[in-house]
Amino acid sequence: MLETLANDPRDYSWGSPTAIPELQGRTPTGEPEAEVWFGDHPGSPARLGDGRTLADARSQAGEPHLPFLLKILAASSSLSIQAHPDLAQARAGFAAEDAAGIPRDAAERIYRDDNHKPEIIVAVSERFRALVGLRPVADTDRLLAGLGEASGVRRLRKELAEGAPGDALRSVIDAALSGRAEDVVTDLSSVLQDADVPGFEEEIDVLRAIVRDFPRDAGIVVALLMNLVVLRKGEAVFAPAGVLHAYQDGLGVEVMAASDNVLRGGLTPKHIDVAELMRIVDTEPAAAAALIPVDDGAGEVFDVGVPDFLLTRHRVARGPMAVALDGPAIVLATEGAVSVSVDGAGVELTPGTAAYAQDEDSLVLDGVGVVYVARPGRRR
Repeated sequence: MLETLANDPRDYSWGSPTAIPELQGRTPTGEPEAEVWFGDHPGSPARLGDGRTLADARSQAGEPHLPFLLKILAASSSLSIQAHPDLAQARAGFAAEDAAGIPRDAAERIYRDDNHKPEIIVAVSERFRALVGLRPVADTDRLLAGLGEASGVRRLRKELAEGAPGDALRSVIDAALSGRAEDVVTDLSSVLQDADVPGFEEEIDVLRAIVRDFPRDAGIVVALLMNLVVLRKGEAVFAPAGVLHAYQDGLGVEVMAASDNVLRGGLTPKHIDVAELMRIVDTEPAAAAALIPVDDGAGEVFDVGVPDFLLTRHRVARGPMAVALDGPAIVLATEGAVSVSVDGAGVELTPGTAAYAQDEDSLVLDGVGVVYVARPGRRR
Protein backbone atom coordinates (compact mmCIF):
# COMPACT_ATOMS: atom_id res chain seq x y z
CA MET A 1 0.00 0.00 0.00
CA LEU A 2 1.32 3.41 -1.03
CA GLU A 3 -0.81 6.54 -0.61
CA THR A 4 -0.34 10.29 -0.52
CA LEU A 5 -0.55 11.81 2.95
CA ALA A 6 -1.75 15.31 3.83
CA ASN A 7 -2.80 17.39 6.82
CA ASP A 8 -3.82 20.92 7.74
CA PRO A 9 -1.26 23.18 9.44
CA ARG A 10 -1.52 23.74 13.19
CA ASP A 11 -2.01 27.44 13.96
CA TYR A 12 0.00 27.77 17.18
CA SER A 13 0.87 31.40 17.91
CA TRP A 14 4.63 30.84 17.61
CA GLY A 15 4.31 29.61 14.04
CA SER A 16 5.59 31.39 10.95
CA PRO A 17 2.95 32.86 8.60
CA THR A 18 5.16 32.22 5.56
CA ALA A 19 7.66 29.36 5.97
CA ILE A 20 5.35 26.38 5.38
CA PRO A 21 3.34 28.05 2.58
CA GLU A 22 6.58 28.97 0.82
CA LEU A 23 7.86 25.40 1.17
CA GLN A 24 4.62 24.02 -0.27
CA GLY A 25 4.38 26.66 -2.99
CA ARG A 26 1.08 28.24 -1.98
CA THR A 27 -0.13 31.67 -0.94
CA PRO A 28 0.11 32.40 2.79
CA THR A 29 -3.18 32.93 4.61
CA GLY A 30 -1.68 35.56 6.92
CA GLU A 31 -2.21 33.29 9.94
CA PRO A 32 0.62 31.50 11.77
CA GLU A 33 1.34 27.99 10.51
CA ALA A 34 3.44 26.17 13.09
CA GLU A 35 3.36 22.45 12.32
CA VAL A 36 2.04 19.92 9.84
CA TRP A 37 1.71 16.44 11.35
CA PHE A 38 2.34 13.38 9.20
CA GLY A 39 1.27 10.42 11.28
CA ASP A 40 -1.71 8.80 12.98
CA HIS A 41 -1.45 10.61 16.32
CA PRO A 42 -5.04 11.23 17.55
CA GLY A 43 -4.23 14.90 18.13
CA SER A 44 -4.13 15.51 14.37
CA PRO A 45 -4.13 12.36 12.21
CA ALA A 46 -3.06 12.88 8.60
CA ARG A 47 -5.34 11.98 5.69
CA LEU A 48 -4.66 9.42 2.98
CA GLY A 49 -5.44 10.08 -0.65
CA ASP A 50 -8.63 8.03 -0.39
CA GLY A 51 -9.99 10.38 2.31
CA ARG A 52 -9.50 8.15 5.34
CA THR A 53 -7.38 9.28 8.23
CA LEU A 54 -4.20 7.32 8.69
CA ALA A 55 -5.46 6.36 12.16
CA ASP A 56 -8.61 4.82 10.65
CA ALA A 57 -6.67 3.06 7.91
CA ARG A 58 -4.28 1.44 10.35
CA SER A 59 -7.10 0.46 12.68
CA GLN A 60 -9.06 -1.11 9.82
CA ALA A 61 -5.96 -3.07 8.83
CA GLY A 62 -5.56 -4.33 12.40
CA GLU A 63 -2.38 -2.32 12.91
CA PRO A 64 -1.44 -0.50 16.14
CA HIS A 65 -0.69 3.23 16.22
CA LEU A 66 2.61 4.24 14.65
CA PRO A 67 5.39 4.53 17.23
CA PHE A 68 6.63 7.77 15.64
CA LEU A 69 5.32 11.12 14.44
CA LEU A 70 6.89 13.12 11.60
CA LYS A 71 6.34 16.88 11.36
CA ILE A 72 7.22 19.98 9.44
CA LEU A 73 7.87 22.67 12.06
CA ALA A 74 8.09 26.41 11.37
CA ALA A 75 8.86 28.77 14.26
CA SER A 76 8.99 32.56 14.21
CA SER A 77 9.14 32.96 18.00
CA SER A 78 10.12 30.74 20.90
CA LEU A 79 8.21 27.57 21.68
CA SER A 80 7.68 26.88 25.37
CA ILE A 81 10.74 25.68 27.26
CA GLN A 82 10.02 22.01 27.82
CA ALA A 83 11.32 18.60 28.75
CA HIS A 84 9.91 15.12 28.29
CA PRO A 85 9.91 12.10 30.62
CA ASP A 86 11.71 8.84 30.01
CA LEU A 87 9.64 5.71 29.48
CA ALA A 88 9.49 4.65 33.14
CA GLN A 89 8.56 8.17 34.26
CA ALA A 90 5.85 8.40 31.61
CA ARG A 91 4.29 5.09 32.58
CA ALA A 92 4.30 5.95 36.29
CA GLY A 93 2.99 9.49 35.73
CA PHE A 94 0.24 8.35 33.39
CA ALA A 95 -0.94 5.69 35.84
CA ALA A 96 -0.86 8.15 38.76
CA GLU A 97 -2.91 10.80 36.94
CA ASP A 98 -5.42 8.18 35.78
CA ALA A 99 -5.72 6.92 39.36
CA ALA A 100 -6.27 10.51 40.54
CA GLY A 101 -9.16 10.86 38.10
CA ILE A 102 -7.64 13.71 36.07
CA PRO A 103 -9.34 13.77 32.65
CA ARG A 104 -6.89 13.07 29.84
CA ASP A 105 -7.87 16.28 28.05
CA ALA A 106 -7.68 18.48 31.18
CA ALA A 107 -5.47 21.57 30.90
CA GLU A 108 -3.57 20.55 34.04
CA ARG A 109 -2.97 17.00 32.80
CA ILE A 110 0.74 16.31 32.17
CA TYR A 111 0.86 12.66 31.19
CA ARG A 112 -1.62 12.20 28.36
CA ASP A 113 -0.16 8.82 27.41
CA ASP A 114 2.35 6.35 28.81
CA ASN A 115 5.15 6.94 26.32
CA HIS A 116 8.42 8.85 26.24
CA LYS A 117 9.10 11.57 23.64
CA PRO A 118 12.70 11.76 22.45
CA GLU A 119 12.92 13.95 19.33
CA ILE A 120 15.18 15.07 16.49
CA ILE A 121 14.95 18.35 14.56
CA VAL A 122 16.73 18.75 11.20
CA ALA A 123 17.09 22.24 9.70
CA VAL A 124 15.39 22.76 6.34
CA SER A 125 15.85 26.54 6.31
CA GLU A 126 19.33 28.02 5.90
CA ARG A 127 19.42 28.56 9.68
CA PHE A 128 17.43 27.09 12.55
CA ARG A 129 17.99 28.33 16.10
CA ALA A 130 17.18 26.32 19.21
CA LEU A 131 17.88 26.35 22.92
CA VAL A 132 18.88 22.82 23.96
CA GLY A 133 20.27 21.73 27.32
CA LEU A 134 22.04 23.79 29.97
CA ARG A 135 25.22 25.71 29.26
CA PRO A 136 28.31 25.18 31.49
CA VAL A 137 27.99 27.50 34.48
CA ALA A 138 31.38 29.14 33.85
CA ASP A 139 30.22 30.21 30.38
CA THR A 140 26.95 31.55 31.74
CA ASP A 141 28.89 33.52 34.34
CA ARG A 142 30.91 35.17 31.53
CA LEU A 143 27.62 36.17 29.86
CA LEU A 144 26.23 37.52 33.13
CA ALA A 145 29.43 39.44 33.85
CA GLY A 146 28.85 41.34 30.63
CA LEU A 147 25.33 42.33 31.67
CA GLY A 148 26.45 44.70 34.41
CA GLU A 149 25.86 45.07 38.12
CA ALA A 150 22.09 45.10 38.52
CA SER A 151 21.15 43.44 41.81
CA GLY A 152 19.22 40.62 40.14
CA VAL A 153 22.19 39.83 37.89
CA ARG A 154 24.54 39.80 40.88
CA ARG A 155 22.15 37.51 42.77
CA LEU A 156 22.00 35.09 39.85
CA ARG A 157 25.80 34.96 39.56
CA LYS A 158 26.10 34.31 43.29
CA GLU A 159 23.54 31.50 43.31
CA LEU A 160 25.10 29.80 40.28
CA ALA A 161 28.44 29.76 42.08
CA GLU A 162 27.06 27.91 45.10
CA GLY A 163 27.62 24.15 45.10
CA ALA A 164 28.01 21.70 42.23
CA PRO A 165 26.92 23.08 38.83
CA GLY A 166 23.97 20.71 38.38
CA ASP A 167 22.68 21.43 41.86
CA ALA A 168 23.10 25.19 41.45
CA LEU A 169 21.24 25.15 38.13
CA ARG A 170 18.45 23.08 39.64
CA SER A 171 18.09 25.53 42.53
CA VAL A 172 18.03 28.59 40.24
CA ILE A 173 15.47 27.08 37.84
CA ASP A 174 13.23 25.95 40.70
CA ALA A 175 13.36 29.42 42.31
CA ALA A 176 12.60 31.22 39.05
CA LEU A 177 9.65 29.03 38.07
CA SER A 178 8.27 29.05 41.62
CA GLY A 179 8.13 32.84 41.67
CA ARG A 180 11.02 33.35 44.08
CA ALA A 181 13.23 35.29 41.67
CA GLU A 182 11.09 38.12 40.35
CA ASP A 183 13.94 40.58 40.85
CA VAL A 184 16.16 38.45 38.62
CA VAL A 185 13.48 38.30 35.90
CA THR A 186 12.97 42.06 36.08
CA ASP A 187 16.64 42.97 36.00
CA LEU A 188 17.49 40.54 33.21
CA SER A 189 14.59 41.86 31.15
CA SER A 190 15.91 45.39 31.58
CA VAL A 191 19.61 44.86 30.94
CA LEU A 192 19.09 42.57 27.94
CA GLN A 193 17.42 45.39 26.01
CA ASP A 194 20.74 47.15 25.33
CA ALA A 195 23.22 44.40 26.15
CA ASP A 196 26.41 43.93 24.15
CA VAL A 197 28.50 41.02 25.36
CA PRO A 198 31.38 39.96 23.07
CA GLY A 199 31.13 36.29 22.16
CA PHE A 200 27.42 36.11 23.02
CA GLU A 201 25.93 38.24 20.24
CA GLU A 202 23.63 35.50 18.94
CA GLU A 203 22.52 34.54 22.45
CA ILE A 204 21.70 38.18 23.25
CA ASP A 205 19.67 38.43 20.03
CA VAL A 206 17.61 35.37 20.99
CA LEU A 207 17.15 36.49 24.60
CA ARG A 208 16.12 39.99 23.54
CA ALA A 209 13.39 38.47 21.33
CA ILE A 210 12.23 36.30 24.24
CA VAL A 211 11.98 39.33 26.54
CA ARG A 212 9.97 41.14 23.87
CA ASP A 213 7.56 38.23 23.28
CA PHE A 214 7.28 37.02 26.90
CA PRO A 215 7.59 40.07 29.17
CA ARG A 216 8.02 39.25 32.88
CA ASP A 217 7.99 35.49 32.18
CA ALA A 218 10.18 33.45 34.56
CA GLY A 219 11.28 31.41 31.55
CA ILE A 220 13.60 34.30 30.69
CA VAL A 221 15.89 33.10 33.49
CA VAL A 222 15.76 29.50 32.27
CA ALA A 223 16.43 30.53 28.66
CA LEU A 224 19.51 32.48 29.69
CA LEU A 225 20.97 29.31 31.22
CA MET A 226 20.54 27.22 28.05
CA ASN A 227 22.83 26.38 25.13
CA LEU A 228 22.01 28.18 21.91
CA VAL A 229 22.35 25.89 18.89
CA VAL A 230 22.44 27.44 15.41
CA LEU A 231 21.81 24.68 12.87
CA ARG A 232 22.74 25.16 9.25
CA LYS A 233 20.61 23.60 6.55
CA GLY A 234 20.73 19.82 6.88
CA GLU A 235 22.17 19.80 10.41
CA ALA A 236 20.33 18.19 13.31
CA VAL A 237 20.10 18.14 17.09
CA PHE A 238 18.65 15.53 19.44
CA ALA A 239 16.62 16.25 22.57
CA PRO A 240 16.59 13.12 24.80
CA ALA A 241 14.49 12.57 27.89
CA GLY A 242 14.88 15.18 30.63
CA VAL A 243 16.73 17.74 28.51
CA LEU A 244 15.24 21.25 28.40
CA HIS A 245 14.73 22.62 24.90
CA ALA A 246 12.89 25.41 23.12
CA TYR A 247 13.03 25.90 19.35
CA GLN A 248 13.37 29.57 18.43
CA ASP A 249 13.09 30.24 14.71
CA GLY A 250 13.44 28.47 11.41
CA LEU A 251 11.95 25.65 9.36
CA GLY A 252 12.71 22.03 10.14
CA VAL A 253 11.74 18.40 9.84
CA GLU A 254 11.02 16.88 13.24
CA VAL A 255 10.61 13.24 14.18
CA MET A 256 9.71 11.98 17.64
CA ALA A 257 8.21 9.14 19.56
CA ALA A 258 4.42 9.38 19.29
CA SER A 259 3.62 11.03 22.60
CA ASP A 260 2.05 14.20 23.94
CA ASN A 261 3.80 14.25 27.32
CA VAL A 262 5.26 17.73 27.88
CA LEU A 263 6.55 19.31 31.09
CA ARG A 264 6.92 23.05 30.56
CA GLY A 265 9.50 25.37 32.04
CA GLY A 266 8.39 28.81 30.94
CA LEU A 267 7.60 30.98 27.90
CA THR A 268 4.02 29.75 27.75
CA PRO A 269 0.57 30.53 29.13
CA LYS A 270 -0.03 26.79 29.51
CA HIS A 271 0.07 24.82 32.75
CA ILE A 272 3.47 24.51 34.46
CA ASP A 273 3.91 21.92 37.20
CA VAL A 274 7.20 23.05 38.70
CA ALA A 275 7.55 20.15 41.13
CA GLU A 276 7.03 17.52 38.43
CA LEU A 277 9.34 19.28 35.99
CA MET A 278 12.07 19.44 38.61
CA ARG A 279 11.59 15.74 39.31
CA ILE A 280 12.28 14.66 35.73
CA VAL A 281 14.56 17.40 34.37
CA ASP A 282 18.28 16.82 33.87
CA THR A 283 20.12 19.88 35.20
CA GLU A 284 23.66 18.69 34.54
CA PRO A 285 25.28 21.17 32.14
CA ALA A 286 26.37 19.70 28.83
CA ALA A 287 26.69 20.64 25.19
CA ALA A 288 23.62 20.06 23.03
CA ALA A 289 23.56 16.65 21.34
CA ALA A 290 24.49 17.49 17.75
CA LEU A 291 23.48 14.61 15.51
CA ILE A 292 25.76 13.72 12.58
CA PRO A 293 24.09 11.40 10.06
CA VAL A 294 25.89 8.28 8.86
CA ASP A 295 25.99 7.56 5.14
CA ASP A 296 25.03 3.91 4.62
CA GLY A 297 25.26 4.00 0.82
CA ALA A 298 21.52 4.44 0.29
CA GLY A 299 21.10 7.60 2.33
CA GLU A 300 22.08 9.52 5.43
CA VAL A 301 20.87 7.87 8.63
CA PHE A 302 19.87 9.84 11.75
CA ASP A 303 19.79 7.13 14.41
CA VAL A 304 19.64 7.91 18.15
CA GLY A 305 19.18 4.31 19.20
CA VAL A 306 15.54 4.44 20.26
CA PRO A 307 13.10 1.78 19.03
CA ASP A 308 10.38 4.30 18.15
CA PHE A 309 11.90 5.95 15.10
CA LEU A 310 14.67 6.12 12.56
CA LEU A 311 15.08 8.99 10.09
CA THR A 312 16.94 8.84 6.79
CA ARG A 313 17.63 11.54 4.22
CA HIS A 314 17.93 10.74 0.53
CA ARG A 315 19.35 13.10 -2.10
CA VAL A 316 17.82 11.89 -5.35
CA ALA A 317 19.55 12.93 -8.56
CA ARG A 318 21.11 10.04 -10.44
CA GLY A 319 18.36 7.73 -11.55
CA PRO A 320 16.14 5.37 -9.56
CA MET A 321 17.17 4.71 -5.95
CA ALA A 322 15.86 1.77 -3.91
CA VAL A 323 15.18 2.27 -0.19
CA ALA A 324 14.72 -0.89 1.88
CA LEU A 325 11.93 -0.86 4.46
CA ASP A 326 11.13 -2.92 7.52
CA GLY A 327 7.70 -1.79 8.66
CA PRO A 328 5.54 1.27 7.92
CA ALA A 329 7.18 4.40 6.58
CA ILE A 330 6.37 8.04 5.81
CA VAL A 331 8.22 9.84 3.02
CA LEU A 332 8.39 13.66 3.11
CA ALA A 333 9.87 15.78 0.33
CA THR A 334 11.68 19.03 1.12
CA GLU A 335 13.29 19.90 -2.23
CA GLY A 336 12.71 19.31 -5.93
CA ALA A 337 10.28 16.77 -7.40
CA VAL A 338 10.61 13.10 -6.48
CA SER A 339 8.48 10.13 -7.48
CA VAL A 340 7.94 7.38 -4.91
CA SER A 341 6.86 4.02 -6.30
CA VAL A 342 6.19 0.41 -5.38
CA ASP A 343 6.10 -2.19 -8.16
CA GLY A 344 5.87 0.54 -10.78
CA ALA A 345 2.91 2.37 -9.23
CA GLY A 346 3.68 5.57 -7.45
CA VAL A 347 3.02 9.13 -6.36
CA GLU A 348 4.76 12.41 -7.12
CA LEU A 349 6.06 14.47 -4.21
CA THR A 350 6.97 18.14 -4.20
CA PRO A 351 8.31 20.11 -1.20
CA GLY A 352 6.11 19.82 1.87
CA THR A 353 4.12 16.82 0.59
CA ALA A 354 4.28 13.26 1.87
CA ALA A 355 3.38 9.64 1.20
CA TYR A 356 2.68 6.65 3.43
CA ALA A 357 3.83 3.08 2.78
CA GLN A 358 2.44 0.11 4.69
CA ASP A 359 3.69 -3.47 4.46
CA GLU A 360 6.24 -2.76 1.73
CA ASP A 361 9.73 -4.22 1.56
CA SER A 362 11.16 -1.29 -0.36
CA LEU A 363 10.44 1.94 -2.20
CA VAL A 364 11.94 3.35 -5.38
CA LEU A 365 12.77 7.05 -5.47
CA ASP A 366 13.36 8.88 -8.74
CA GLY A 367 13.65 12.46 -9.95
CA VAL A 368 15.73 15.29 -8.50
CA GLY A 369 15.24 16.41 -4.92
CA VAL A 370 15.56 15.61 -1.23
CA VAL A 371 13.26 13.39 0.82
CA TYR A 372 13.19 12.25 4.43
CA VAL A 373 11.92 8.80 5.37
CA ALA A 374 10.65 8.11 8.90
CA ARG A 375 10.09 4.57 10.12
CA PRO A 376 10.32 2.52 13.33
CA GLY A 377 13.78 2.20 14.85
CA ARG A 378 16.09 -0.64 14.01
CA ARG A 379 15.75 -3.87 15.90
CA ARG A 380 18.83 -4.37 18.09
